[in-house]
Amino acid sequence: YVAASMKRQQGEEVEVEIIETNKRKMVAKDDMQKMNPPKFDKVEDMANLTCLNEASVLYNIKDRYYSGLIYTYSGLFCVVVNPYKRLPIYTEKIIDIYKGKKRHEVPPHVFAITDIAYRSMLQDREDQSILCTGESGAGKTENTKKVIQYLAYVAASKPKSSSIMPASNNDLSFSVQRELEVQ
Repeated sequence: YVAASMKRQQGEEVEVEIIETNKRKMVAKDDMQKMNPPKFDKVEDMANLTCLNEASVLYNIKDRYYSGLIYTYSGLFCVVVNPYKRLPIYTEKIIDIYKGKKRHEVPPHVFAITDIAYRSMLQDREDQSILCTGESGAGKTENTKKVIQYLAYVAASKPKSSSIMPASNNDLSFSVQRELEVQ
């Protein structure tokens, strides 16, 4: 799927202009799907999309991936696109950013999912589980290792008396990005 704007309709075909190239092309009307407004570009949770269709979901995941954002929420689930390379987003400093935070306070990440399960286990005194599923090579084993890394670090660390965090999610995203750039 590519982003395009509709120019004119001719029977069951529509002339569209592809946004990236400005080229015009005739396509079948049935092959088109609605797009979300630009304010939804790279949205963290696809459940918030106004147009929830295959094209919008794939476009959002691709847009986030090419911006280095491999984690995206889809309602209760966390979708991960395997970058097939090591990323510096699993350090102890990054763990500290996610530690004790609510899901909406931090960008999507396996550490956010793990922290929710860990805090629920402590608070409710009930077993919790995290399911990593996907095709061969999708990154299930690597994400499971990150879950274990997070749990080991958080369970072994002492509680902080006070922690200073950025005032907004945008500041946190900047903090995470800055942390990644330093390494």
